[in-house]
Amino acid sequence: MEYPGKDKRPTAGIILAAGMSARFGSLKPLFKVGNGTILSMVINAAVKSDLDRIVLVLGYRSDEIIASIGHHLHDPRLRTVINPRYRDGMSSSIQRGLAEIMDEFPSVMIIMGDHPLVDSATINTLLDQFRASDKDICVPAHKGTRGLPVCFGKRFFADIMKITGDIGAKEIIQKIPEHVLTVEIDNPDCFLDVDDISDMAALLSRFQKVKV
Repeated sequence: MEYPGKDKRPTAGIILAAGMSARFGSLKPLFKVGNGTILSMVINAAVKSDLDRIVLVLGYRSDEIIASIGHHLHDPRLRTVINPRYRDGMSSSIQRGLAEIMDEFPSVMIIMGDHPLVDSATINTLLDQFRASDKDICVPAHKGTRGLPVCFGKRFFADIMKITGDIGAKEIIQKIPEHVLTVEIDNPDCFLDVDDISDMAALLSRFQKVKV
């Protein structure tokens, strides 16, 4: 029996956390927020979601980060890989994660390790909408502004493996709008990108509201 999304299941998630946190001033993935860290919040959301595999891509000071997420390493869906080319930018980390799963999984969700307020409900909404559509790319948006995470079907894996620099797969999405499903989401907090220390005030403020 055929069903929507048949050729997109299962889906792997790639969490990108290999960068040097240059603008942040300290090791961003391990910055404390409540009882966790920026990165542990993202991992928690992914682990609680319906993703079938989760690949955490590390690079800069990976030993410290691995030590901090020890309890997550027992989850059978989670794999940690090291990107030795992390200085080459985000594209190299996406490619390192994709290389880990592309022969086994027909679709992937790319998740930023510095978007700590992404939640499992949003991840699942994107997965459901992506799998139910005939589009091979799925992007979330809030009031017309697009964000992340983003899903790709396997037809674009080869294109992703060719990108360079620190812009991720944005260029692919912009070039082929006819293949893109845009999903409106209610939670703008998922888009909060912690780039530098000034973003922490917004994060801590929104984090408190989420917890109330």
